[in-house]
This record gives sequence, C-alpha cells and structure tokens, in this order.
Amino acid sequence: MNTYLFDFDGTLVDSMPTFISTMLSILDENNIPYESDIVKIITPLGVSGTADHFIKMGLDLPKEDIMISIKEHLFDEYFYHIQAKKNVIDVLRELKKRGASLNILTASPHITLDACLNRLGIYYLFDNVWSCDDFGTTKANPDIYRMVAERLGKNVEEVLFLDDNLNADITARDAGMKVCGVYDDSSKDYVDEIKKNTHYYIHDFSELLNLNFNF
Repeated sequence: MNTYLFDFDGTLVDSMPTFISTMLSILDENNIPYESDIVKIITPLGVSGTADHFIKMGLDLPKEDIMISIKEHLFDEYFYHIQAKKNVIDVLRELKKRGASLNILTASPHITLDACLNRLGIYYLFDNVWSCDDFGTTKANPDIYRMVAERLGKNVEEVLFLDDNLNADITARDAGMKVCGVYDDSSKDYVDEIKKNTHYYIHDFSELLNLNFNF
C-alpha cells in the first residue's frame, strides 16, 4: 500500500480529550441534553457541521457565535499543547522513507491543524493536508472520499484511510476506500464495531508498518 489518508484528531494526535471537553462544555453551559453517542456523531462534522448539529439539538445561538466559541476553546491547546500519539512520528517518517504518499483529511480547520503539525515538526511529511473545509462538506458524506481520491489521481480503492471514528470509517468504506480503524480512548466502546466495519485495525501506530495488505 502506497497511498495513505490519515484522520488527524484521535488518529495522529492525542486531541480527543480536549475536543470532547470543549464540545460538551458548550452544550452543558447552555443546558442542552445529549445522548451518550454524541461524540461519535459530531467528530466527523468539523466546526461548521458541529455548530449546525448543535442548533438542530436546540442550541439557540447564531451559527457564527457557536463556531467562534468552539474555536476560542480549542486554539490554545492546538497551538501550544496537543502532542502526537505514541509512535506516530517515527512511523510517518519510516513510511515516507519507503516512498509512501502521506495525506491528511480532517474535520479540524487549517488554523489549528497547520499550527499543530508545524509545531510537531511533521507538516513537511505530508503531500496534502486537507480540512473538510477544502471540500465544502464533511466526513459524514461519502463523496468527500471520492473527491480526495480524484485529487490524488488514484482510484478510491487504492487509498488506505485511517480513522479512530466509527462513523467516518464506515462512510469511507462505503465510498470504496480500504479502511484501517485506529484505537483511541475516546472510541474504546466502539472497538468491536469498528473492527467489524474496517479491513484492518491497529491499537498502536507501530503496527501499521507490519500490516499485510491483501489488495
């Protein structure tokens, strides 16, 4: 396998605790009730999509105000604190050495995404760093994965997508991509379901170097 498409939050970086606390605090502060699977639902949506979803849930604020609140909560963490997950940097460097094409598709906006990758010293490893904003849709839409493949000059089934989120994994699989689920504490309750709906699964990034690709 030579073309990789990585999620960012919870896959490459240990940002999900920050993401979860931010999103839930906004709902809690506004007394908006939510189901136990809210994180699974909103993770692939990005800031804009999450704001839309919160409004549907009953958050009576202008979309722009919700987006500003989310970003203000997140900026400092991404700019200064969030770290790469265990073994991620070493594995990315090794894959690059092997001639792999490394790419990112994330719901995070460029302003936090790019700053975090640059601070970690790994932005240069990627051929493309895409936010969902670049496609005008979310990772809950199967078309985004086909659009990515087209930009990469690949058939959709020639791309391996890696994500810790069940919904994104299923959507990418249904779009035709090969999918590798990634363990994250935030999605530990869905591990069995993710395994059932993906072609591969890794608990630690080091396992990626030894996957036996059968396509």
